[in-house]
Parts: sequence; structure tokens; C-alpha cells
Amino acid sequence: MPSKATRPAQRACTLVLAGSLAAAVLAFAPAINANADASGNRTIDINAAAPGPAIDPAMYGIFYEDINQGADGGIYAELVQNRSFEFNSADNRAFTPMTGWETLRRGSDGAVGVVNDDNRLNEKNRNYLRIDAMSAGAGAGAGIGVRNSGWNAGQKLEAGKKYNYSVWARTSNPAGSTLAVTLETPEGARLAMASVKVKGDNWAKYSVTLSPKDSSNAGRLSTLVQGTGTVRLDMVSLFPQDTWKGRPNGLRKDLAEKVAALKPGFLRFPGGCIVNTGNYDSYSAPDYTRVRTYQWKETIGPLEQRPANRNFWGYNQTYGLGYMEYFQWAEDLGAIPVPVVPVGVTGCGDNKQAPDQATLDRYIQDTLDLIEFANGDATTEWGAKRIAYGHPAPYKLDRISLGNEEYKPEFKAYFTQFYNAVRKAHPEIKIIGNTGPFSQGPEFDDLSKFNAETGVDLVDEHYYNEPSWFLNNNHRYDSYSRDSYKVFLGEYASRGNKPDNALAEASYMTGLERNADVVKMASYAPLLANESSVQWSPDMMFFDGTSVRTTPNYEVQKLFMNNVGTQVVPSTQVNPASTVVPISGRIGLSTWATSARYDDVKVTGADGSTLFSDDFSGTAAAWTGNGVGSWSIQDGAYVQSSTTAQNTMVTAGSDNWSNYTFSTKATKLAGSEGFLIAFGVKDTGNYYWWNLGGWNNTKSVVEKAVNGGKSNVIEKNTTIQAGKEYDIRIEVSGRVAKLYLDGVLWGTVDDSQADPVYSVVTKDARSGDTIVKVVNTSSATAPVDIKVAGAAAVGSTAAVTTLRQTADGQGLVPAGSTFNGAGDAFTYAFEPKSVTFIRLAAGSGK
Repeated sequence: MPSKATRPAQRACTLVLAGSLAAAVLAFAPAINANADASGNRTIDINAAAPGPAIDPAMYGIFYEDINQGADGGIYAELVQNRSFEFNSADNRAFTPMTGWETLRRGSDGAVGVVNDDNRLNEKNRNYLRIDAMSAGAGAGAGIGVRNSGWNAGQKLEAGKKYNYSVWARTSNPAGSTLAVTLETPEGARLAMASVKVKGDNWAKYSVTLSPKDSSNAGRLSTLVQGTGTVRLDMVSLFPQDTWKGRPNGLRKDLAEKVAALKPGFLRFPGGCIVNTGNYDSYSAPDYTRVRTYQWKETIGPLEQRPANRNFWGYNQTYGLGYMEYFQWAEDLGAIPVPVVPVGVTGCGDNKQAPDQATLDRYIQDTLDLIEFANGDATTEWGAKRIAYGHPAPYKLDRISLGNEEYKPEFKAYFTQFYNAVRKAHPEIKIIGNTGPFSQGPEFDDLSKFNAETGVDLVDEHYYNEPSWFLNNNHRYDSYSRDSYKVFLGEYASRGNKPDNALAEASYMTGLERNADVVKMASYAPLLANESSVQWSPDMMFFDGTSVRTTPNYEVQKLFMNNVGTQVVPSTQVNPASTVVPISGRIGLSTWATSARYDDVKVTGADGSTLFSDDFSGTAAAWTGNGVGSWSIQDGAYVQSSTTAQNTMVTAGSDNWSNYTFSTKATKLAGSEGFLIAFGVKDTGNYYWWNLGGWNNTKSVVEKAVNGGKSNVIEKNTTIQAGKEYDIRIEVSGRVAKLYLDGVLWGTVDDSQADPVYSVVTKDARSGDTIVKVVNTSSATAPVDIKVAGAAAVGSTAAVTTLRQTADGQGLVPAGSTFNGAGDAFTYAFEPKSVTFIRLAAGSGK
């Protein structure tokens, strides 16, 4: 990883992986490749007397973004969907101002519609509902008005619990108008009813409490005008009193309790891609722009003054869950708040920037004002606003993240302006940069270097990769410079919610903890997903209107977060020597939206013998296609002529080929990309390929496909020139492949398989326990000999928590037990596919 130094310093790794990828790139303890002991078991040697890195109290936390309908209809406890009638086709093509609402005429008649005129509630809340009641019905439930269906199947209403109804209203009737407010079933069966008397033709807020006599998971809220006259309604709300921590305008209790059970050390908010996408306008005349970047000042203060905005993920966001609520959430969790602010250029595939310096200056000032809002006292403008809004004490903000996944020409210059302004005004605040959505490659390297040279305190890394990537990159941070910035792993996941995904993430977390002197913060992402509105998967928790479903990934995060420890204890794991299974399989040629020409294909074995040769002077009988593309022999070469077909792979050779050299000549003829050279091909979902000129000819990548899912192994900014013939050579030896372009080594793939057992040891200063954390990703029991040196004494009884697979193989569940065989030296059999934490307590003496 680039730093201020030309090359990052390396250090000895405390985890010894026999025959692993790590062995090729790191300096290891001498025990590498040695058998663990005479028994053949792995060993973990713990040096309890040696100092290890301190673990940051904020080591693990949560990243919350309003994605997957995570706020409105999610953890924000409001039960009314589209409470201010602001839904719009700009948010989602299916939306209208009446989304979530239906018109009711119960013994009365008149007109009902959403209006945007000068009678509105305020300039920020532009739509309202107008009801022209023409006739009065008879009976307590008669009237004309609307009914709200809530989210998912409806509003969860529990018998005997209290719900706060509120509405902003005005009436043209001099005698006033009565609103009949009803909680009911979809069929109209009444669960609770109350009346509200609206007086006068000026906007006022009215409230009443309802308590249903029966429960319903599909509740409805109706508001009917009784009598005649024109009644205007806005901000129709139904809020459970039983929110998390009992806070008004608070969080849905069951969801928030699951989050709190993680015991996160920080809360990163509000995103993510919702932060820095959209344009840089304010919500004001004449356009009242609906697709804006996230502007925190719009999200504080009275709810009715917070303007609507389109969410990047394709729906409306009300900002009912805004910066006041985020800060309060962090405070209630006992977590450090970590806000993310836009820095004048968009990311996440959006392509905009602040239109002028004046706009950029406004955003810079907004960032400074945010720090003042969080920490300022009553003598400051924004500190006084926080106090006026009900929070006298400061929020103790100590860090801020500038930007999210930007990589555009303007980014560095804009970021530098934000950085300089914050550093000058608030030197006490830690500044977090980012390296975009990359785990490697030229963009990652460039941004790493920029962050190091700029002097940021932490860098936010984001990556989503296959489980195999996490298993084979446990060592990632072992070689990071100890003299440069610290790492905030703000978003990561292994692209699935199966136990194997969670185990891969757990294996990786042992590497994060081992490198606690570099990795200071880490959070899985995303956190929440509404089952009926999933834009991104995997997620840590799924929910509907009535229940919450956690995942194996949640259980892993919970176990680690609840047992972090305060300091790493140096340990060495020695694994039995393993037999290396080489990369093997056929060769392949392919294209993607490109026409290309191949010639002189040759494969030679390790002894120099020719395994395969084709100069295309005859037929293409040796090649097997996948049915895509248009392949033919033309002028002594093999040509794929379609410029629209994707993945046109043809293969030749044997599944058993290994330790071979594959060479060919390739020429791009036309199209948007380059060409793809495959090796180790097993089938259409399992192979390696060298994608030269991919992503519209912007970069070249080696990808590994496993069961159809591809992950990047090497990424460079190499592009391909049309009409030029390239010499390609790939030398496959064991688990290593060397790739040559025009005779020059372009890159090396080392896909050596890591040992399936991973470990780290930490000390918990609060309890005095030494916590041995072991992840067994294999399907076999793993006996491990554990030895503790340097401790006064180790008790014979240890508390053990094990995450083991459920009977159906779809989940991980925690099980507590007591192990009575602990001590200075003992053997423990770690269950297949498990995560096990052993808490070693101090003994009474030797």
C-alpha cells in the first residue's frame, strides 16, 4: 500500500500459513511449513507476556445507509407511508402523491385530491391533501377522507399499546370540522377510534392517542372529515409510543434492539451512495430540485420543515430520520458518531460536480457548521440550534468522513479544499479519506498515495468480494505501513448470507484484529433490508412490517463485537504441511462486445513437450464453444466477428492440464473492449481469465470465476489498441500463473490456498480474560494444541462460545459451554464450519 515512504515497511506476521499465498509476500516466523507437533495437530503458541497492539474502542461498528427502504418503512418507526403526500414520479416512476393512500367515502360525498398551491403548509412541504366535503353522513364512522396502508402488508398494531396520531390541518368551516380517526383492519373492522376538532383556516398541529382493542399485522389508518367544508391536511402521522428508548420520532424497537445487541463502537451515517449523488442545488425556487446530494441542514429541526428528496436507491426519503436522530442514535448506542459528507463531486456511477466555487464554498461551510452543530456551545450559531432543538450537551464528534467512493478528475482538488478548511478550523477532528470502491488496482493505488501525501488520519476502504478472496487475503494488512494513515474498513461483505460467507468474513476479521495497530475501524455493509424493497444484497438483517430476520453474517459480527478485547496478544499458529493442488483445466479464448482475431495457439508442458498446437490452417474441430458469438476461421486465424455478443468463450484441451505454458497472438478488430484469455477452465462457471481491455477498454483485470461469481485478482490500467497484434503468454506452475504481454511480465497470480483454520488472540482488560478466537472453515473437526507462555497461571475452566451450523446448513447459531480442560497447555477440537471463542481466565497459581 502506498504511503509517504516509497515502499511500505513489512513486518513479521504472527500467523503462519503453510503453503499459503501469504508465504509468498510476507516475512514469517521460522516455523513455516513445519508440522505442528508429533500429533500432527495445528498449534497456537500464545505469548501472554509480550505486548501487542492496542485495540481501538471503536474497532467494530455499524454502517447505516438508507438503502433497501432502511429508514422510512424500516428502522424509522413512522407507520404512515407518504405522510406528507410528497411521493413523486421523480423518486420512482410508480409513485404518485397518493401512493400509500386510498380515498374513502363512508356515507358522505365530495372531492379528495393532492394540491400544490399557495395554501400549502410551508415552502419546504409543498403538497397537501384537500378534502371538499359536500355532504354530512350519519354515524360515528361516517365521512369522506383517506386511508393509509402503511408499509409492507400494513401497520403493525398491538392490542393495548398506545399510538400517537398527529396531523397538520385547517378548515374553511367557521364552526370547525371534526376528523374521525380510526385504526382498522383492511376489511374495515374498527380497532380504535378518536375524534379531532379542527378549528380555523390557519395551519395547526392536532394530536390524539389511540389504543387498539385487538392486534393486526395489516392495520390501516383512516382520517375522515365529518360535516361539510374544505379541510386541508398534511403530515398525517401514526407513531408507536413504544419506540426504542421511548424516544418521540424514534426508532422501531425490534430492529433497534437487534442493532444494539451488536454493541457497536461507532455509527457511520447517512451513507453510502445517498450522500454524494444528485445535484448541488438547494430545495428552493424556482425548480425545487428533487434529486439532490445529501445536505444535512435539510434534515434537522421541525419535521414539517424538512423537504423531501429522491433517494439514490429509487424511492422517497422524508428525512424524518435526520442528523438529530442519527446523533441521538449513536449516543443511545454508546457509539462514536461518524458522519459522511459530500465533497463537491459525485460517486457511485453519478457524474456531477459542484458547478462553481461559490457552491463548493457553501458545501465546505456546511461541513464546518456540522462540526459546530455537533460540538458547539450556546455562544455558537449552530451549537445554539442544537440546544434549541432539545440537546443541550454536545455530541462529542471527534471524526468526520470527507466523501464516499469518488474517483473523478476534480476530486483531489476539491477534497484538498475541504481537508484544509477542516484542519484549520478544527485540528481536533480526525479526517477520514477514502480509496473508492476498490480493494486493489490503479485507482486504489492512486487514492492511497493521495491520502498518504495529504495527511489524512484514516482511510475508508470499501470492497465486496467472493468468500475465497477473504479466505486468501487474511494477511492483507500485515504489510501495510505502520507510519502512514490508519484504516477504516467502512464497507465489506462476501456477497452472500450463507454460513460459508459468514465464516469467510470471520476468518478475515481475525486478520483485522491481528493488525489492530493499522486497522482502527471496520463495519459490515449494508446493515438493513426491507424484504419487499431490496436494492442491494447481501445485508446483515432483513425485516418486514412485523418481524426481523438476522443472518449468519449478523451472528459473526455480534460475536466479534461483543468479545473484542482491548489488546492483541501475540500468537503464532503453525499448520500441518499441505499438498498443493495445482491450477488445472482447459484453455480458452473469448471476447466481450468486441470482434477479435486469434492465431498460433500453443500449449507446452513443464517438460517442454507440446500438449496442444493450432495455427488454424485447417478446421476448428478442437474448439468447443458456449453457443455465443460468431466464430470462424478466416485467413489462417480464428475470428470472433460479433461486436455485440458477450462472453463468447471457446475452449480446448483437457480438464487435467496443469503446469503448462499457454501462448497465442491476439488482435482486436472492432468493438468496445479487448479480448479475454482463459486458463484453468473447468466449466462455464469456474475458470480464470485475463480480461485485456475490459470495462469499455479502461482497464485490464485477471478475474477468477467460482460457480459463476467472478472476483478480481489483479487489476491494472492497461488498454488495448485496435489493429495491433499482441503476444500473449501465460505460465501456469502449481497455484501460480505468470502473465506476459509482448514478452514483458504483466502480473503474477498467486492463488495458493490458505489453511482453513484462522486464529487471533486478544486480552480483555476489563475481565482479565485472554480470548482465543478460532475460525474453522473446513468440513472436518480441527484439533489444535494451544500453549500459553508468560502468564502467571491459566485457570482450568474456560467459557466457550461456538457459532455452529444449523441442521439445515443455512444458518449459524451461538452455543455457550464450559471447557474444563484449559490451562497452560491443552488441546481443543474445533467443530467443522464453526467460529469458537475461548475465554481463558487467570488461575490461582501453578
